Amino acid sequence: MTSSSGPAGGARWTPVTSVALGVAACVVLLLVGAFAGRPDAAVLGAGPLVAAAWHLLRRPAGPVRATLAPGEDDDPAAGRLTGTLVVAVPPGAVAASVDVLRHDRPVTDVLVAVRGTRRLPVETRTVRTGPQEVATAHVQGVGPGAASVADPTRPVTRRTVVLPPAGALPDVPLPPRLRGLTGAHPSPRPGEGGDLRDVHPWAPGDRLRRIDWRVTARRAPDLRELWVRREHALAEAVVVLVVDSRDDVGPDPVTWRGSQPPRPQDATSLDRARQAASAVARAFLDRGDRVGLDDLGVRRRPLPPGGGRRQLDRIRHALALTHPEGEPATRLRPPRVPSGALVVLFSTFLDDEAAVVAEQWRRAGHRVVAVDVLPHVRTAHLGAREHLALRIVQVARADRLAAMADHDVELVTWREAPAVALQTLARRAQRRPGAGVPA
Repeated sequence: MTSSSGPAGGARWTPVTSVALGVAACVVLLLVGAFAGRPDAAVLGAGPLVAAAWHLLRRPAGPVRATLAPGEDDDPAAGRLTGTLVVAVPPGAVAASVDVLRHDRPVTDVLVAVRGTRRLPVETRTVRTGPQEVATAHVQGVGPGAASVADPTRPVTRRTVVLPPAGALPDVPLPPRLRGLTGAHPSPRPGEGGDLRDVHPWAPGDRLRRIDWRVTARRAPDLRELWVRREHALAEAVVVLVVDSRDDVGPDPVTWRGSQPPRPQDATSLDRARQAASAVARAFLDRGDRVGLDDLGVRRRPLPPGGGRRQLDRIRHALALTHPEGEPATRLRPPRVPSGALVVLFSTFLDDEAAVVAEQWRRAGHRVVAVDVLPHVRTAHLGAREHLALRIVQVARADRLAAMADHDVELVTWREAPAVALQTLARRAQRRPGAGVPA
């Protein structure tokens, strides 16, 4: 989280334009009353003139300071952004004019009473994730009787990082091969902790506590041969989440050209990718598996696979900081992933890059799940030309998704019951213990 303190506003306090005009009008009335022999007119101008002069003589002489600090109950992960605007005025000031903006759009403009220092809560909500602007405030001090105002402070702003929510998923698919000697999934090899594998004659190395006395009594009543129960060993899955940060498009196709950004109230494809990747990471980490993270749009060191609650925090923070970074170079080969790992690719598939990489992983023997994170497209406001351009893009995209399916890349659409789709993929692989995808 970052916040900024506005430098002190100028110590100069100037009369309000309306007060200056009122003083000039009162002076005119006094002169008219004096020269025309009209004491009533002079009295009408004398009262307001004395009051204005009294307030102007008592105007403060000091700077106005403003700071936008973190809120007391800040919870950016839930999309609720809070802050505290601290306004400090010099002695004699009675109020402050506060103008709050967000994304250069006015939110509120209020006049608040201030005596010395006052803390004002600021709260906004957002459907977006990643670096976010909480608010920007312009503060201007107000003197006694609202007769004078201070030079406005420089804008004070605060930014924070909104972590993507890690939703719960009932089940997720497994990679074709499991690794390690610990975990939550039964593997094909013999060991301990899993389901029953078979009953086998005792051999050197078998533990005595594994002897099945009922089978031994039935098959060898004279106890010349002992029979032991053998189980499947438990193992863990290795999963690599790959986010395609090259595209960050909203529901409005007009914004896809990049000439104008998506509206702040619209969740973009990258927001959906962050949310989907966080949910998938939580599902695997809760089962004791190892999860890593890579970015298809930026060539940097990936987050290696790891386990535990801290790994989920690392993944969510890395996802929140993922964003498009210029024009990415064309990849000659897909990012490297551990042998036998499950690859989950989150992309809009608006071009061939992500689809080609997914097919290369599949040919290398990995199980690849492609998650489509393109938002629902709004077309009601589009003209005939925009409709035609969108139709061409949709046809090319549909062909791209069909080609991936022909290469055994499993597809999941995140905007249409993703939990059910992932659960269906998981059940397809539950044909034998330790199997990921059917051979």
